[in-house]
Amino acid sequence: MSERQSYKTKHREELLEYMKSLRGTHITASEVYDHMASGNAKIGKATVYRQLEQMVERGQVLKYVTDPNTPACYEYVPEGDHCQEAVCFHCKCEVCGKLIHMHCEELDEFQAHLYNHHQFSMDPRRTVFYGICGACAEKGSGR
Repeated sequence: MSERQSYKTKHREELLEYMKSLRGTHITASEVYDHMASGNAKIGKATVYRQLEQMVERGQVLKYVTDPNTPACYEYVPEGDHCQEAVCFHCKCEVCGKLIHMHCEELDEFQAHLYNHHQFSMDPRRTVFYGICGACAEKGSGR
């Protein structure tokens, strides 16, 4: 293996280990880059984006694009984790931007209702409900 291939593999491994350490957390590519660059890793932004996209393709990381004005965020999801299931809805706080995973049987019924009564089959892994999270509501933030 050439030094260049080894270099890329080292970054991939470092990036994957970092993502694993954040299990259950959503993070932007820019935040990943900032973390990697603050350490000893000499890695470019383009490499971070490319590696994250490859991890998405391999199923190691999920990518969430909630709206066109917010950067995509990524989450490490080990095989068999909650979002590997068919139904995994999300809530996004319009104040702090937090993305919350939801898996509720009531939402399964809602999904069935949409199909049975409206002939609409939605993709629950790409469905996001917008509102205000409990922490922001307690602070009096928002509407």
